[in-house]
Amino acid sequence: MSFIRNFPLFTIVLSLFSGALCLLISSKAARIYTVLLESVLTVMVSMTLWYTYTTDSAFTYKMGEFPAPWGNEIRAGVLECVIALTFLIIILMSLLAGDHFLRIDIDESKQNLFFSLVSLMTAALMAMTWTNDIFTGYVFLEILTLTSCGVLIVREIGRTTLAAVRYMILNLLGSGLFLLGVVLLYDLSGHLLMVPMHEAIARIAEDPESIPVIALSVGILTIGLGIKSGLFPFYYWMPDTYGSATPASASLMSSLVTKAYIFLLIKIYFRAVGMEVIRKTSILEILFVLGILGMIFGSVRAVSTGSINRMIAYSSAAQIGYIYMGLGIGTLAGLTGALFQIVAHGFTKSLLFLTVPYLAEASGNSLLFGSLRGAARKDRQAAFFFLIGALSMVGIPFFAGFPVKLLLGESAVGQHSSFKLLAAMLGLAISTLLNAMYFIRTLILLNMEKLPEEASPGEMKVRSKSGGVQRIGYPFAALVLAAANIFLGVFSWTLVELIRLGLAMFQ
Repeated sequence: MSFIRNFPLFTIVLSLFSGALCLLISSKAARIYTVLLESVLTVMVSMTLWYTYTTDSAFTYKMGEFPAPWGNEIRAGVLECVIALTFLIIILMSLLAGDHFLRIDIDESKQNLFFSLVSLMTAALMAMTWTNDIFTGYVFLEILTLTSCGVLIVREIGRTTLAAVRYMILNLLGSGLFLLGVVLLYDLSGHLLMVPMHEAIARIAEDPESIPVIALSVGILTIGLGIKSGLFPFYYWMPDTYGSATPASASLMSSLVTKAYIFLLIKIYFRAVGMEVIRKTSILEILFVLGILGMIFGSVRAVSTGSINRMIAYSSAAQIGYIYMGLGIGTLAGLTGALFQIVAHGFTKSLLFLTVPYLAEASGNSLLFGSLRGAARKDRQAAFFFLIGALSMVGIPFFAGFPVKLLLGESAVGQHSSFKLLAAMLGLAISTLLNAMYFIRTLILLNMEKLPEEASPGEMKVRSKSGGVQRIGYPFAALVLAAANIFLGVFSWTLVELIRLGLAMFQ
């Protein structure tokens, strides 16, 4: 049983080792090896989740037994296990479902580079999930930024190069602000480990005059992660980034990368600074307002775009707003809704980004709405999975998106602030209405009778014909993602119970 305590560290070390190994083997071997790696890591994290749940306790793995502030720790509780397991399942399904287009979009000689980047991205995601040290979070945050740019630009078309440059510039700005926040917090507390930092800041915060200094430090750090995760108004990099990437990369970046930054922020709030100190500042109120603005303006942009991939990308910006609104409510109920959204949106958005290219392939290889008319009649399998993802995004009962809106609505009702109650309800209503507008419009278009014989004038093709490449892994992976979506919608209480148990361990 105690051997299971090593598994969180194994997920990081094995992924780092695999990143180097994939560069030394053939593309075919790297593909098989990476799928096996993600499968093994999924089993490890599942066992760790079972261990922490049955023992009803978290555990800390100290590396090197060095004292603070030089020590480095990994912490595993139910909440960390749930997030890590979600990440690994989505990575595995993205590789399986996106393999069809990986073979088309990436030169054969460079496909092992893609799998190397995925392994390194896995290491960064796992480290940011498990870390109990704020500076280690920064180190792997940078690794995640670099690997995200890598999986984007590896497709090697003009749009991905431009998107990667924009993405890198904004993310480096966010990284710099995050590092500045870490330095300021270290200067205040004298610690980098989260628990000692929490204790030191709690003592400092007893003096009311110290609150503005703490607010400045945490605020700078929050802005950095807000830029990197697509918080309003910093979401304009999403359409080009997600829209031009190969489907597996778009799935990984939209479903995992932004969520890892937000989860790291939540860990810092709870374990490094303390929510009791955060509530003494105005940070949560600002996040609440920006979250609602993101929900609305992201949806407005999704309605007006002419490309299905850009529509889903702007929808991601709106869905990120839901997470920040829940965090901004500042209660355990609001945070439960935000964490539920991290998991639910991860599975749903991955399903959508992996499915849309198959609809486009049935429509002359174009992502423009003008060419997608009747695509559902050409590929009914992809149309079915797109329908599940769309219904979840709208918030239809029995799909993963519905419990999110219910949880966030309930948390807003429990507020003493009439402003937060009114703003949350209005934001949820407007965003849901806009979601319904653009997803239902898309579903109608996909099911229209006639498919234009020719593309619209000036239309850009998304990729060349696939030739003899067969989509082997897509049906299985899409079925897993769709089943997870429906399970979260029907049995939402299971995830809610795990989140609440994990948050109790966070205290």
